[in-house]
Amino acid sequence: MRFQDRVAFVTGAASGLGEAAARRFAGEGARLVIADIDAEGAQRVAGSLPDAVAVTVDTGDAAAVERGVAEAMGHYGRIDIIFNNAGIDGRQQPLHEMDVANWQQVRRVNGDGVFHVLRYGIEAMLRGGGGAIVNTSSTTGLAAQENISPYTFTKAGIVGLTRSAAVEYAARGIRVNAIAPTVVMTPLVAHFIDSAPDPGEMRARMESFNPKPGIPTPDDVAGVVAFLCSDDAAWITGHTIPVDGGYTAR
Repeated sequence: MRFQDRVAFVTGAASGLGEAAARRFAGEGARLVIADIDAEGAQRVAGSLPDAVAVTVDTGDAAAVERGVAEAMGHYGRIDIIFNNAGIDGRQQPLHEMDVANWQQVRRVNGDGVFHVLRYGIEAMLRGGGGAIVNTSSTTGLAAQENISPYTFTKAGIVGLTRSAAVEYAARGIRVNAIAPTVVMTPLVAHFIDSAPDPGEMRARMESFNPKPGIPTPDDVAGVVAFLCSDDAAWITGHTIPVDGGYTAR
């Protein structure tokens, strides 16, 4: 029960990594703020947890984030943990053919959105004396891949922003780290595999993508997030932890 009586604010919490982390936090005693642009999904997840509230938040909209954090503070009076996780993939295109609207939308959610949550979340945390934040980057923020330059740009930016925030707020009791997951077996990835012309071949390719065979689950990633937000990681701040089965070690 490492998070007994602590309040965790999780974005992108209606599914995937966000939902898995929210459930992990709740299982260790936390009270949850389930923040997502999907209002129905956020309500579903919040309703399945022992002590949780749902807030509808488009992280790319600064005013919406400010309102969501204010709702969380109004309900619980504090925020101790933030999993700054909401993000989108965008379309895959070579850089010289990149649709400008695609670039701007990925940057709006994955870049501006992470900033907005840090901006208003840190402000709230300071009122309570500190806390722990984990941002979601990606292996593509550490080692580029083809045809996803907006995604790579934003995920690499999160690594730098994590370092900056960690240094700025370390003396004020706030730790800031990031995770860099490889491809994770979310419902979206499972659907992608099942929709491939040869699902078996696609699954085999994904399972051999990293040095460690297989594909991590959202729960695998949630365990790392929980560790970084716990007192067990009290002296870890400013770092991006790959959850990639050795992919970035090559």
